[in-house]
This record gives sequence, structure tokens and C-alpha cells, in this order.
Amino acid sequence: MATKRTSREATISDIAAAAGVSKATVSRVMNGVATVNEEIAQRVRATVAELGYSPSATARSLSLGESRTVGVVVPDLANPMFHQVLHGLNRAAERDGYRVLVADTQEHSDAESETVLDIRNRTDAIALFAPRMSREKLLELLPNISPVVVFNRTTGKRAGAVLIDYADGIGQVARHLIALGHTRIAYLQGPPQARSNMARQDGLDLVSEEHPDVDIVGVPCGSAFEDGYGAWPAVRETRATGVIAFNDVVALGFLGRLSEEDVRVPEDISVAGFDDIPFSRYSSPSLTTMTARLGDVGERIWTTLLAQMRGEADLEPTMFAPELAARSSTGAAR
Repeated sequence: MATKRTSREATISDIAAAAGVSKATVSRVMNGVATVNEEIAQRVRATVAELGYSPSATARSLSLGESRTVGVVVPDLANPMFHQVLHGLNRAAERDGYRVLVADTQEHSDAESETVLDIRNRTDAIALFAPRMSREKLLELLPNISPVVVFNRTTGKRAGAVLIDYADGIGQVARHLIALGHTRIAYLQGPPQARSNMARQDGLDLVSEEHPDVDIVGVPCGSAFEDGYGAWPAVRETRATGVIAFNDVVALGFLGRLSEEDVRVPEDISVAGFDDIPFSRYSSPSLTTMTARLGDVGERIWTTLLAQMRGEADLEPTMFAPELAARSSTGAAR
């Protein structure tokens, strides 16, 4: 068999002509179909090696009915917490030969379902990070986008679910401040539609029942740096000596404003966050927070999703228990 390497990239037609077989036979050999005669298969593989043919990912996807790509829909990519979870998921997916396609809904809950369906139509499976849609909408959507795993929302075992125990975690932060002598604590609330904010509030309500002598005051805020930065006037009005922020991003924005206002931390006011993003350890002062091993969370999302794709799904929710990382931003009440 005489073949000649061409200056352009070889195509499946070139392989078929050089090997003296049909394009369908070449495709079956490239996809590992066992029904092709072994002598013919060897001839095709030898031709592929000589001509340097590499099948396109798109063509392979159409042939096999899979893209080796999974989608992730995130409500806010500006939040570093999601970066860490996404990093863990992407690292695990790459290890198993998958790519990750990411979409940011920018907290637009009204268009969230449309984005999810669009991404799912382009991928083999999808992970939803803290979706903002109502529970009714979420449960209605899940059967139409399977395989799917949801992060930080319960699914009624209709899909995989990976969660962080925010209620217990924020309770630990509040009790930490109470142990330091703080009896008036401000909570910088997250987005009202965020279920993780509701879980945090549940945890604080429980602490309030345990400690009726402690006032925990909710302050409408948000989830971004600028939200924390702008919260100082409202916090000052509460006369709180301790502050718990919805997340580390809010806490860091708040710390920045306190520095400008010459408010000493923790001498004048103690501040705590949640998530243990990398910046929190290196802030000044270093931020007390809750750590939830976010990279491990991302890896667990991936393994749960992969199991569903393989038809081996265990839909029992996975709950990660956060732990307190007490640092320099919290101290004894004065």
C-alpha cells in the first residue's frame, strides 16, 4: 500500500481512499467498534498513523452522541467562593477526560431556567451552583436536564445534591462571638432569594433562642465587596460590637471601610465572614471565617455527576460540615 503525506491536514476521506475502505469503516475503527475485521482495522490504523489523521472532537461527539463536556451554571462569577468550587470540579473533570462549560446568570433569576436549558442542550450533563429560582421551578426543571447535580439546594432526591451546612456553620461563628463576650451582633444579610442566606438566618434564629440575652440584628446587605463597604452606616446604627458577614467577600469590603473610618478591628468591633476564600487569610487583620474545603466540594459535585452519567447515581444528598477558622479579626468585647 503506497501512501503519501499531504501538506494539508488529512481527512476521513483521505484515510478511506488510502486504505481502500469506506468512510463508515474508518469511523467505526476510530470509535473502537469491534465488528470491523481485524485485518481491515489494522490497515486503517496504519494509514491513520502514516497520514497523521486526528478526528475532530465535533465529529466524534456526533458519532458517539456525547460531547465529553459538562455545563456549570453559576449565579455570580464575581464571587471567589464559586471560583474555588469550580476549580475543584474542573480539576476532577479534566482527570476523567471532560471539559467544563461555564455560564454566569448574574443573579438574574427570571432568566435562569432559559440559561440552564441552553447550556444543557450543549453538554452531556450539568451542575447548578446555588440556583436562585424558586423550589417549585427547580423541581419542575430537574427531570428535563438530567443528569444534573445541584450545589447548595435540596432536590428531594430528584437529582444529586451537594450542600454546605450553613445553618450550623453560622451558628458556630455566632457562638464564637458570644464566647468572646459580644451581646449585640449584626448580621450582614446576603441576597434575599439565596437559599444559603435563609439557612444562615435559620442558624442565627436557633442561637437567639439559646441565648435570649444576646441581640442578633439583621442588616440588609448583599454578597459583593461594595455591599460590605456600604454597610458601615447601618451597622454603626445598631451599636453592635460584633459583625457576621454573609460571606468573606462582604466581610473584606466591610473591613476596608472600617480602615477608612479609623475603626479598629477587633478592638472596637469584631468581624467574621464565611467561606474561607484565599484572600481572607491575608487580609489585615486576618479574617475569622468558616472553612468548608471548597475544592473538595467541587470534586464531590463532579463524582456525583459522573456517577449519574454512568447510571450509578446515589441521590442521597452530601452535606459538608464547615469548621471555624478563628483569626485576628475577632476578639473580646470591650
